[in-house]
Amino acid sequence: MRRGRLRVFLGAAPGVGKTYAMLEEAHRLRAAGEDVVVAVALDHGRPQTAHLLDGLESVPLRRHTHRGAALEEMDLDAVLERAPAVAVVDEYAHSNAPGCRNAKRWEDVEELLAAGIDVLSTVNVQHLASLHDVVQAITGTRQQETVPDAVVRHADQIELVDIAPELLRQRLSQGDVYPAENIDAALANYFRLGNLSALREIALIWLADRVDEGLARYREHQGIEGTWPARERIVVGLTGGPEGEVLLRRAARILSRVNDGDLLAVHVRRADGLDDGSAGRLGVQQRLVEDLGGRFVHVSGEDVAASLLDYARGANATQIVIGVSRHGRLHQLLGTGVSNAVVRGSGDIDVHLVTHPFAGRQAALPTAAPSLSRLRTTLGFVLALVGPPLITLLLSPFQGLDLATHVLAHLCVVIAVAFVGGLKPAVPAAILDSLLLNFFVTPPVDTFTISDPQNLFALIVFLGVAIAVSLVVGLSARRSVEARRARAEAVTLSELASSSLASDQSPAEFLRQVRQEFSLESVSLFERDGSQPAGDDAGWRLSASSGAGAPGSPTEAGTAEELSPTALLAWNGRVLSGGERRLLRAFESHLLALLERDRLALSLADTVKLAEGNRIRTSLLQAASHDLRTPLAGIGLAATALRRQRGKMTAEEEEEMLETIESCNHRLESLIANLLDMSRISGDAVTVLHEPVSWLEVVPEALSGVAEGLVRVELAPNLPPVDADRGLLGRALANLVENAVKHAPDSGVVLVATPGGLLGPVLDGRPASELRVVDHGSGVAEERLAEMFQPFRQLDAQASGLGLGLAVARGFIEAMGGELTAEPTPGGGLTMVVRLPLYAGPHSHGAAQGTPEGQEERA
Repeated sequence: MRRGRLRVFLGAAPGVGKTYAMLEEAHRLRAAGEDVVVAVALDHGRPQTAHLLDGLESVPLRRHTHRGAALEEMDLDAVLERAPAVAVVDEYAHSNAPGCRNAKRWEDVEELLAAGIDVLSTVNVQHLASLHDVVQAITGTRQQETVPDAVVRHADQIELVDIAPELLRQRLSQGDVYPAENIDAALANYFRLGNLSALREIALIWLADRVDEGLARYREHQGIEGTWPARERIVVGLTGGPEGEVLLRRAARILSRVNDGDLLAVHVRRADGLDDGSAGRLGVQQRLVEDLGGRFVHVSGEDVAASLLDYARGANATQIVIGVSRHGRLHQLLGTGVSNAVVRGSGDIDVHLVTHPFAGRQAALPTAAPSLSRLRTTLGFVLALVGPPLITLLLSPFQGLDLATHVLAHLCVVIAVAFVGGLKPAVPAAILDSLLLNFFVTPPVDTFTISDPQNLFALIVFLGVAIAVSLVVGLSARRSVEARRARAEAVTLSELASSSLASDQSPAEFLRQVRQEFSLESVSLFERDGSQPAGDDAGWRLSASSGAGAPGSPTEAGTAEELSPTALLAWNGRVLSGGERRLLRAFESHLLALLERDRLALSLADTVKLAEGNRIRTSLLQAASHDLRTPLAGIGLAATALRRQRGKMTAEEEEEMLETIESCNHRLESLIANLLDMSRISGDAVTVLHEPVSWLEVVPEALSGVAEGLVRVELAPNLPPVDADRGLLGRALANLVENAVKHAPDSGVVLVATPGGLLGPVLDGRPASELRVVDHGSGVAEERLAEMFQPFRQLDAQASGLGLGLAVARGFIEAMGGELTAEPTPGGGLTMVVRLPLYAGPHSHGAAQGTPEGQEERA
């Protein structure tokens, strides 16, 4: 059976028309004769979308009951039994209700595809797992439902449904996206013009990258090595020299002339350790690349030019930017520079040779490669076989030359062989030279007999000197390689010290650096507590990893090395040499230092928490000496007046004194209650009695201390109960209302609640309900919203009180498993949002229930 084909309609935000476009495609396929069935599709109350559902066969949804709540999900078995050619499955990232066969809807789709059914589905860019944090940082909204990027990337077709942000806001304001009561909040929060523009750009970039991946796979499968200029992509070759910044800025100017393109900066690190680049300059240039919106990469290779060209072809680059050589004219005339090799091998890639102020400043001659490659050794043996007979032949016409002259000439040949090929070919060359001298030069000629002992001594000295010179040349070459390798290791260690300990580098980022430095496939770090004995393989837990297919346990790794009794490094890939192992030891030491730094940071956090507790205790003492003194003084003065003027006061004056005592007593009780509540919150001593609590029951209790007419309550009669503590919730709401009335006395405070349920708010995976305390006063600046929830913090310098009301309210709400946030009121003012999970049974609190998360994309 063939596998079904998946077509995904991708949108940048709710309301762009994904479901509408999907249903239009379903109608088109049905008109073309395809068997199309709607497995699940939600119109979200939008009449245009609901109209498109008419005329399409639908499979009834299956009803699930979870903790008293009725939930409807796609009936997967019914769809499989119906076996249509095409199934319409809305909301690809949706989480299924408990009791379904699969936890996620995309897993249901996989079963349909495996059964040979084509699927049409929808997803928003904020539901992609890799973009979850980015979207949350932009919009301030945390998405509960995500789908792995790899699942979406494997779709056969991905179609972007896109409209301009201004048009989407217009649709929202006309009521085409959300109900009228949610429009103002949506426009002021999630659907701000900047948010929508950023989400649209993210969606376009993500889809463009997927198109790039598809193009790369096609070129690989078809064996196409040439460059296809589908997108302008510029590769800048960096040596670590001072000209790097000039090259990067020139490449950025070239790229600015096109609408879309990529900037890639490449530094080739030679595998033999030769690298004349400055680590400090490379760090500066890397930051410049990131500022210009590009990407910086390190690659390793013996041949710098070939490595640069290989990377450029692999990246499908259209242009290469390199600098004119810093070496002198002689070096350039000999044609040994990297730039000349890049130009010769670039093929259909354009190469920009950029001049700079440092061009031609180095007058050094080109140096020979320090390592003796196989080619040089082979050439040495060829020269060892050809050179001695050739020099003998060249000197044969000169009959008057003495033995010393012949010896010196042949010694030059041996030195040349040693310089080209090293010790191995030089020794046979020396032996062959001595035999030729014996046969053709020393009398009697044409025999291997030596009649004069001095000649024998001369030949022995020649052989010894030739071998000694060969040894010196070979040893010099090896020492040169070792010195340059040591220098490369020193540069690497310098970069390591400056990048890992001087910055906020995480262990995961450090493992990525290790993987790149040693060209490993994947690296993992495991940790365990100190109770395990050394050498025991049990108790390791994965702490950080880098690379595809990273080991999940030490037994899955090709190589594992214990850094300490509590840390272990494991990797897959090539076997490291002895020198690389020594260098790895330095990386391991730095990794241990990073782990120790993280432990010290946690200890510092505990110290800061203790200091915060001391600060709170100090503030409590200050409050007792200042804010509590005022009501106590009022009570004392009124009581003294009543005692001294007893019988002399009128009834009105006595009533006034009693009212003063009651008012000061009420204020004193409120202050002491807040102080006690704050101490309980700070000491984690808040005991929560979870029970079903209705907003209708607790709101009147919270308003008991507020004058009538100052607060308007708009609560529906059928609000479901929330999971909370009645007493704590009443105290928290009383503080919120008191704060709103105090800072916006003439604005008219409004209390409004959302019903919650299937399409309502979600809190930690559970359906939730919201109560909003809305005022239209002067409001609070967005950058100070978090500050006002801190204990003993008064944003208004003229305000009275301890500044504990909002801190106590947030502490109580969070202790009950809810959250308290603040947001600007559209049109001015401040809105306090209390969000609590719905009550689902006596054991529902404290854990996510697995109910559908984010059934509707919310503003």
